[in-house]
Amino acid sequence: MKKQNIGILGMGIVATGFCQTYFLNQGEIDKKMGTTFEFKKVLVKNKDKKRISELPQSIYVDDFDQFDLKELDIVVELMGGVSPACEYIKKALEAGCHVVTANKELMAKKGKELIQIAHKNNVLLRYEASVGGGIPLIGTINDSLTSNKIVKLMGILNGTTNYILTKMTKEKIEFDAALKRAQTLGFAESNPTADVDGFDAAYKLAILSKDAFGVIPDPEEISKQGIRNISIEDIEYGLELGYKIKLLAIGERSNAHVELSVQPTFIPIDHPIASVNNEYNALYIEGNSVGEIMLYGKGAGAMPTGSAVLSDVVDIVVKKSDYIGSCMAQNIVVKNIGFSAYYVRMEVLDLPGVLGQIAVAFGDYGISLDSVVQRARGGQFAPLVFITHDVERMKLNDALRTIASKEYVNEIQSIIKVVK
Repeated sequence: MKKQNIGILGMGIVATGFCQTYFLNQGEIDKKMGTTFEFKKVLVKNKDKKRISELPQSIYVDDFDQFDLKELDIVVELMGGVSPACEYIKKALEAGCHVVTANKELMAKKGKELIQIAHKNNVLLRYEASVGGGIPLIGTINDSLTSNKIVKLMGILNGTTNYILTKMTKEKIEFDAALKRAQTLGFAESNPTADVDGFDAAYKLAILSKDAFGVIPDPEEISKQGIRNISIEDIEYGLELGYKIKLLAIGERSNAHVELSVQPTFIPIDHPIASVNNEYNALYIEGNSVGEIMLYGKGAGAMPTGSAVLSDVVDIVVKKSDYIGSCMAQNIVVKNIGFSAYYVRMEVLDLPGVLGQIAVAFGDYGISLDSVVQRARGGQFAPLVFITHDVERMKLNDALRTIASKEYVNEIQSIIKVVK
């Protein structure tokens, strides 16, 4: 049987899942491809460390120069980080190797450059596993929804933050306690910054934007807000008003621009994405023909992510097709207008007439209110909660600066996007 020569960069959790998935289903996969894999080299830090038994110890190397790229058909990059992974991928593409990667940060920051190198050398670059683990998000957008114009994406793309917000909502524990539990269970890193501050989800949204909207943004262009400041009080007010809170990556396209953001968002309790809990991911897609669909599943883990990597490799072997070319539009720009409804929680003096004066102040800026919750605590201050109708975020900020300057306002405590 003809062989496809494979080189692997890295042998961590995802690479192990990739290999184990192949060996688990090798008979069916080889039959589907009409060929089999021969693993030629695996780059690791410690080549003497004992690893999965299906691969011979002799193919492990600790120097990329020991890869003979001319003998490889496909290079699978699973080492993570931008450097040296980027340099290795460039060399592989330039040598005529197809490349499959699960590296979200790399594709978000260097994807445009790598895609151009792949085109120049007439090879394929695939990256399904970089977003959503085992959920076939990119393939669905590029294959199954190719007849549609995607007008909106709304996704839970980070399992760590979804787990934390689920525990805060269901068990009424504050952020710090929920984060500690996520770290204990291995859902969060010891340094959780990339997850809880929105960077991880922004990388993934940048990648999806290329395939859904035809624009490759710099991740720094994406408006980001994490979940560190979400409180039990916000969650409980949201539930009272009919909303659950999720860290959502949102992309919306108009004719002239794409708006991209990652931020905590109140979403109606009966919305499908509101039911996605714990470490699970989901992507809600709106196409101009198909309407609304949602993809759901495990967004991380050795076997789900390894399965997505393997699917890309098999697809290269079977189809030798490329969907990158149609996703290089340059006439769409990224803007952050922030036009939405918003939840605003503030602390004010517990005096008659304060609510009316604040409502008038909102009205002076052309901002109308959808819902108001007022509670007395029996002390000097009382909470006020508003949900606005759709408004530009800059206009809302201007109004809140004016309101915050009033002597009867102690503090503006929360501003959270609301999807209705």
